[in-house]
Amino acid sequence: MKAYDVIIVGAGATGVFAAYEFAKNKTDLKVLMLDKGNPIERRICPIKTGAVEQCISCVPCNIMNGYGGAGTLSDGKYNITNNFGGELYRYIGRKEAIELMEYVDDVLCGFDEGNSKLYSTANSDLKTIALRHDLHLLDAKVRHFGTDRNMKILEKVYEYSREAVEMKFRSTVTKVRKENDIFYVKTANGEEYSAKKLVLASGRSGSKWISQVCKEFGINLESNQVDIGVRIEIPAEIFKHITDEVYESKIVYQTKEYNDLVRTFCMNPYGQVVAENTNGIITVNGHSYADPKLQSENTNFALLVSNQFTEPFKESNEYGESIAKLSNMLGGGVLLQRFGDLIKGRRSSEKRMRKCFTVPTLKATAGDLSLVIPKRQLDDIIEMVYALDKIAPGMANEDTLLYGVEVKFYNSKVEVDKYLETSVEGLYIAGDGGGATHSLSQASASGVLVARRLEEILS
Repeated sequence: MKAYDVIIVGAGATGVFAAYEFAKNKTDLKVLMLDKGNPIERRICPIKTGAVEQCISCVPCNIMNGYGGAGTLSDGKYNITNNFGGELYRYIGRKEAIELMEYVDDVLCGFDEGNSKLYSTANSDLKTIALRHDLHLLDAKVRHFGTDRNMKILEKVYEYSREAVEMKFRSTVTKVRKENDIFYVKTANGEEYSAKKLVLASGRSGSKWISQVCKEFGINLESNQVDIGVRIEIPAEIFKHITDEVYESKIVYQTKEYNDLVRTFCMNPYGQVVAENTNGIITVNGHSYADPKLQSENTNFALLVSNQFTEPFKESNEYGESIAKLSNMLGGGVLLQRFGDLIKGRRSSEKRMRKCFTVPTLKATAGDLSLVIPKRQLDDIIEMVYALDKIAPGMANEDTLLYGVEVKFYNSKVEVDKYLETSVEGLYIAGDGGGATHSLSQASASGVLVARRLEEILS
């Protein structure tokens, strides 16, 4: 059995930046990083290559797993803010959280050689216009790299880090135990490793597993939310006046009917709608590219309704999964419906889709989302579409496309201290898997935080 000073489970944004920090500091520590997915050069989705038209449930899913995590093949968008994307500031302070996110930004821009643009909503006239229609634009600085440049940046980070940190891929961790102050980690391949300190950074896709580990160790968990909604696709011209100015507009609306909060999420100007596989469940997401030759004529973004459950129900992720499974059952994967058909109470058919002026960027099954998404959430989404139509006329057009479902799973919040260490000494839970972060910026920042702490106490 090989022994290490530190084992990191998960090579997503948190693991990537923890490994980078160890490499930058020229650590003498012996560090191992394990991930269930592929190394970055083998993260190829068959839909992207044109080999297939719809998700065939590859194991592991190259969109979700592997070096860089779910952020690798995303649109490479980093929101530098405490207003959304997690609550890292609650653990370390607002100023400290922003400083770590800005540090992450500096590192990424260094590997990108200063080619990317930084957007800001702080002084935007859009905020005033939105407020006139009871819409709230959240402040943020937004760095957008694009899926293509994001991949190249992460390839450079990987090359920079690989000498300092040993990395093993296609290694799914199945068991964690602690004996005599040493952690033992076992993989599905039958390999076993030991370490003085253990960092669990398995992201959203590993949230169920982290919850199970916490229960086994007696670590306190706080029930978290699940976000359910759709991905909207419209001609890029409709939102051009917004995306050209702020790129990522995080707009929040409180519905009149239910007083629920609905928000825009992950806006991708001139982007592509994509399918992703989370533990065998097909959901929808979006990407965008920096290279104009790879761009589409459409913009896509999610409309999400947050669901926070109270006693006695605690299985928020299972609730979201059940809705996604129903969509998969009816559509064999992702469902697609025109907004006009949804309002008229009829399913979109292949015949109707052939007449649609908005050309879908993802091959999906034409269907009826009202058979999948609960009425309350669907009513919220429809009300939000009409609200957005006031600041972006054309949003509520008949041919606005809705893909379903989009589900954002969050782990139950794990009880950790200001260094993200749990009540089990030496066990750290960082990134989205711990429930404290929900974004690339904050997840990456948490990796830096933990690496610096471990370097301090072990060196």
